[in-house]
Amino acid sequence: MALLDYQPPTSPYLDILYKDDDIVVLNKPSGLLSVPGKHREHFDSLMLRVQAVWPTSGVVHRLDMMTSGIIVMAMHKDALRHLNRQFSERDTDKFYIAVVSGHIEQDRGSVDLPLICDWPNRPKQMVCHENGKPSLTHFEVMGRGETQENKWTRVKLTPITGRSHQLRVHMQQLGHPILGDRLYAPDEVIAQSPRLLLHAQRLSIKHPKTEAQMTFEKPCDF
Repeated sequence: MALLDYQPPTSPYLDILYKDDDIVVLNKPSGLLSVPGKHREHFDSLMLRVQAVWPTSGVVHRLDMMTSGIIVMAMHKDALRHLNRQFSERDTDKFYIAVVSGHIEQDRGSVDLPLICDWPNRPKQMVCHENGKPSLTHFEVMGRGETQENKWTRVKLTPITGRSHQLRVHMQQLGHPILGDRLYAPDEVIAQSPRLLLHAQRLSIKHPKTEAQMTFEKPCDF
């Protein structure tokens, strides 16, 4: 799937929340790729911007292009190995904030649906009970609202697994797609926001050198 009219935001060029000799924590804006795309016009990315300043830095995890929020990068290979192990062993703690279409009736709950790549329509993912990988998301309603035209719910999302597009597909399957989601929402829901209303608000990790628990939080701007 081509990224049409890729115009990543440049102000600020890098939004750095924390840095030391081992890690750098950033707030990625919506509209910027986490890593370079295949085509030259899609090379601009958070990874290349950071590596232009710190060439030895490396990517630990990613956010979708249209998702904003907190990303941690390693400043050297030892830190990268340590952080990769934390993410692969689910030894991190994180949550996202989203605004979804309609009113979610339950105040809290879980979506437990296996996901697999929808190859003919990649990068889209889909639910597949036969071959999909286990995927679990907890949700908690933070507020409900409505205008004359639309109802919406602000929801806290805690992914237990880290599948591609997990939160977006799980909200769609719940019947409440995320506003502005151009892959999984119907046209009337896409039209309600110029961007995907999904933000990685908090991330807790163990520092790769000191093992101290560190928590970073950046409130969403929607």
